[in-house]
Amino acid sequence: MNVYKGVCHPSLCDLMGHMTTRHYIAMFDDASYHFLHSVFGWSGEQAKAEKIGWADVRHLIEYQAEVAEGDLLDITAALVKVGNKSITVNYHMRNISRDELAATLESTSVYFDLQARVAMPITAAMREAAQVHLPSHT
Repeated sequence: MNVYKGVCHPSLCDLMGHMTTRHYIAMFDDASYHFLHSVFGWSGEQAKAEKIGWADVRHLIEYQAEVAEGDLLDITAALVKVGNKSITVNYHMRNISRDELAATLESTSVYFDLQARVAMPITAAMREAAQVHLPSHT
């Protein structure tokens, strides 16, 4: 599913002329909010009202090709796994200006009680909503 579209503005580039690492993370992070909303209906409003959110516990990023100022970017996401308290999602950032893969991120996030500051179980309703997004779904 498409979860982000953006532009590499000059202010996102480092001294070497390509997008700096901190902005890859920001774009992937923004994409994750769209992903969570698309799959679970979760939003920041839920975090504020119910004190329930998500905490990233693992990121594996692979940079495939440089991104330069002015490049148009598109991020897609695919749910890989739903555990007892966590989900794993693969993100693919494509440089649509150059028609090439720019970076990938494998992210593991835990469902998180924002008051107790601990991971909490994925609910049955969430697990059911996630099923249609898992690779084994036909």
